[in-house]
Amino acid sequence: MPNNQAAIQAPRVTVDINDDVAIVTLNRGRKYNALDMDMFYALDNTATELANNKAIRAVIVRGDGKVFCAGLDVKSIIKNPLNPGKLLKREEGELANLAQKVGYLWRQIPVPVIAVTHGVCFGGGLQIALGADFRYSTADCEFSVMEIKWGLIPDMSGMVTMRELTRIDIAKELTMTGRKFSGIEAEKYGLVTHVCDDPMAAAMTFIDSLKTRSPDAIVAAKSLLNDSWVASEQAVLVLETQTQRKVMGKWNQIVAVTRNFIKKSLPYRKRSI
Repeated sequence: MPNNQAAIQAPRVTVDINDDVAIVTLNRGRKYNALDMDMFYALDNTATELANNKAIRAVIVRGDGKVFCAGLDVKSIIKNPLNPGKLLKREEGELANLAQKVGYLWRQIPVPVIAVTHGVCFGGGLQIALGADFRYSTADCEFSVMEIKWGLIPDMSGMVTMRELTRIDIAKELTMTGRKFSGIEAEKYGLVTHVCDDPMAAAMTFIDSLKTRSPDAIVAAKSLLNDSWVASEQAVLVLETQTQRKVMGKWNQIVAVTRNFIKKSLPYRKRSI
């Protein structure tokens, strides 16, 4: 559920939509985009609004200034003794608490979400990036599962996403040591999709390729893969059929077929699922 507390504060997150692509910027560059309560509320609101926008084809999440996100703004959070409880409280009927939402809600946005990282991507910032479908990074971006430094464990949905991307021994090592590692190492571990000289340009090129495909099929593919990756074989077989029925025979699927035979085919329509 969106939280209105962010609306009365200086904007922590900006959203620019151009050519059906939403660019979400963590807008606290002077504080290295560290996560204070206002940033948590703003990210919750932003992800919820984008999840309901059927006009967009993709989302990019980036950080303003020198870094992607330095993680939790610990000093700001502990100023109010009520803040930790607010972060960990799960509202009735919701899957995740406020802290978890800033990483997990990107998975619930139907369209592809790409995190573009540079500078540093620590702690909560890493968990935000892991919640995206893809991560494009500079080679020299520094990553860390930083929570151990504060005597904590990663609890912003990172355990849901990390298990799909890397081996358990790597996850344990990074979580227990908190050591910093480069974009090149992150790619080796499976935590980064591609290392690029210009990750923003590379992400836009990738999105351009996605735009040549049916928006319904893209959304269905994300949903199916997210739901089936760690499910039982029987559950996956059922999910495949259920998901295929949502797209088969619809306008965008017909257009996708005709594009294999006719150069100037009809355009795709706004996604129907």
